[in-house]
Amino acid sequence: MSIAEQTRSAKTWREKLSEFSDALRNVPKAFRLLWEADRWSAMGMGAIVLASSALPVSQAWATRLIVDGVLRAWRSHAAPMEGLRQVAPYLFFQFGLIMTGSLTGQLRSLTDRFISLKLGRLITVRVIGKAISLEARWFEDPSFYDKMQIVRRQSEFRAHAIVTHGFLLVQNALSLLSFLVVLVAFSPWVALLLFTAGIPAFLIQCRYSSLSFRLETWRAPETRSMAYLEQLLTQDSSVKEVKLFGLGEPLLKRHDGLFWKTFREDSDLAKSRSAKSLGWGILSTLSYFAAYAYSIYETVLGRISLGRMTLYTTLFSQSQGAFNGMLDNLGSFYENGLFLNDLFDFLNLESRVEVLDSSTRPAEDPHRGIEFKNVWFRYPGSSEWALQDFSLSIRPAEKLALVGQNGSGKTTLIKLLTRLYEPTRGEIYYRGVNLKYFPPQEIHRRIGAIFQDFVRYHMTLRENIGFGSIEDLADSSRIEEAAKESGAAAFARSLPKGYDSVLGRWFDAGVELSGGQWQKIAIARSFMSRGEILVLDEPTASLDAEAEYEIFKRFREITRLKIAILVSHRFSTVRSADRIAVLSGGRLAELGSHDELLARRGIYADLFELQAQGYR
Repeated sequence: MSIAEQTRSAKTWREKLSEFSDALRNVPKAFRLLWEADRWSAMGMGAIVLASSALPVSQAWATRLIVDGVLRAWRSHAAPMEGLRQVAPYLFFQFGLIMTGSLTGQLRSLTDRFISLKLGRLITVRVIGKAISLEARWFEDPSFYDKMQIVRRQSEFRAHAIVTHGFLLVQNALSLLSFLVVLVAFSPWVALLLFTAGIPAFLIQCRYSSLSFRLETWRAPETRSMAYLEQLLTQDSSVKEVKLFGLGEPLLKRHDGLFWKTFREDSDLAKSRSAKSLGWGILSTLSYFAAYAYSIYETVLGRISLGRMTLYTTLFSQSQGAFNGMLDNLGSFYENGLFLNDLFDFLNLESRVEVLDSSTRPAEDPHRGIEFKNVWFRYPGSSEWALQDFSLSIRPAEKLALVGQNGSGKTTLIKLLTRLYEPTRGEIYYRGVNLKYFPPQEIHRRIGAIFQDFVRYHMTLRENIGFGSIEDLADSSRIEEAAKESGAAAFARSLPKGYDSVLGRWFDAGVELSGGQWQKIAIARSFMSRGEILVLDEPTASLDAEAEYEIFKRFREITRLKIAILVSHRFSTVRSADRIAVLSGGRLAELGSHDELLARRGIYADLFELQAQGYR
C-alpha cells in the first residue's frame, strides 16, 4: 500500500474526534510561546483585532445611513448642496472608518512581522537547545532524525499560522456577533441558513488536513533523503568525489525521482481536496443568493428601506465570510495543531543520563584513576554487543593506548567514559566515584578529547582552537601555546589574518587547509583542555611520520600529570604508552607494555608484525 493510499485509510469518528481534540490542545500552547516570545506584539495584535472586528458592521451601517439619506433628499426634492449637507456627516463617518481600516491593516502587517520573527527565533532556540541537551544515542536513531526533520521544517510556520488564525478567529467571532444581532432582527431563518451552509465544507477541510499531516509525517525519510542528496551535491566536503566518480547526474536523478514521487502524492491530495471543497462551496453560494433574493423581496413589498436592504445584503456576504472564516480558522487549528504535536513531543524528550544524588557522593581519591567494571554496552536498535563484560583500571597520570581491529569497541569505550552513552550494564568509576555522580557537563569539563571524525569549524583559526576550552577563548597566549604544541603555529603565521583568518570555503575570504593542517588544529583544540584526562582518538591519521613524532614528544610533557588515553592504529604511536590495551570483539584481550605484548606473541604481536612488514 502506497503512502497516498495509507492516508485514505478509514478512521472511526471517535478516533477523529480524539485527533481533533489533541490538535486543538496545542492552540493555547502556541499562544503561550507567543506571549513568551513577544508579549507587547501579542497585546498590540489583540487591540488591532478588537478595532478591526467592529469595522465591518460599522461600515455597513454607515452605507445604510448614506443610502437612506440620499433617498430622503431625493424624495424631498432638496437642492443638491442641501442634500449633500444632510449626507455629509455619514460620509465623514464612512471616511473615518475606511482610514481606520487602512491604519489597522498596516499595523497588523507590521505587528505580524514582529510576531513571525520573534516566535520563529524562540522556537529555533528551543529546538536547538533541546537537541544539544540530549545524549548522543538520540542522534544515531533514524526515527529521531525523522521527527527532528519535521520539527525543524514545519514548527515555525505552523506555530505562526496558529497564532495568526487565532487572532482572525477572535476577530471573526466578534464581527459575527455584531452581524448576528442585526440579522436575527431581520430574519432568524436567514441567519441560520447563512451560518450552517458552510459546515460541510469545514468538515471536508478537516478531513484533508488530517490526510495532509499523515502524508507529511510518513514520508519524512524521503524528505530527509532529498535534503541529504542536496547536501552531497553542493557541499565542498563531497564535491571532489562526486566529480571524480561521476556521481552528479545519477544522484540528481535520484533526487528528482523522490521529488516527483512526493509531488504526485501532493497533487493527488490537492486535486481531491479542491474538487470536494468546490462542490460543498456551491452550497454556501446558493444560501447567500437565497438570502439576497429574500431581502429584495422584502424591499419590493416595502417592508424595509433600500438602505436597510443594502445593509442586510452587505451583512449577508460579510457574515457568511466571517462564519466560513471561523470554520477555516478551526480547520487551520486542526491541521497546524497536528504538526505542532511533533514540536511539543520533541521538546518534551528527556535525557536518560542518570545522575545520582550529589549529597551521597563519596569523596574523590586522587590515588585512583579510571575503572571499568564488568561493562556491557550495545547501541540502540542493535542486537550485537559493542562491549562485553569489559573490566580495566587506568592508573593516575598513566598513558594508556587502545588497540584493536575496527569495531572492536575502542571508540565506544571513549563514548562511555565521556558519558555520551550510558553502559547497558556495569559501572565506570573515576577517582573511586561512580561516574553516575558526575553530570555530563562536569565530565566534559574534566576530559579533553579529539575524535577521529573531528569537526572542521568554518570559523576563525582562533575559534577552531579556542573551542577546546570555551572559557579561554579570549586568552590569545593560551591559544597560541596550544597551536605551538600541536604544530599548527607553523602555518598559522602564513594565513592572511593569522589567528583571525576564517577557515574553510563556506564564507567570504575563507582559507582551505590540508587534512593534516586541520588535524593539527583539532589536536591543538584538545590541548586547550584544563581537564585531568586527555583522550586522543586517531589523532595523527592525516599527519606524516615526522609531524607525528614531534607531536608525541610534546604529548608526554603536556599530559605529565594527566591520564592520557590514546586510540591509534599506528604502532609507532602506541608503543610510547605506559600500557597498551588490546580489544577484540568488545572484550579486553591483552594488556601490557609494548615489549611485554610482543613477548607474549598474541594478537598485538601479530598486528605489529603485519604493520611492520609494510615498511620493509
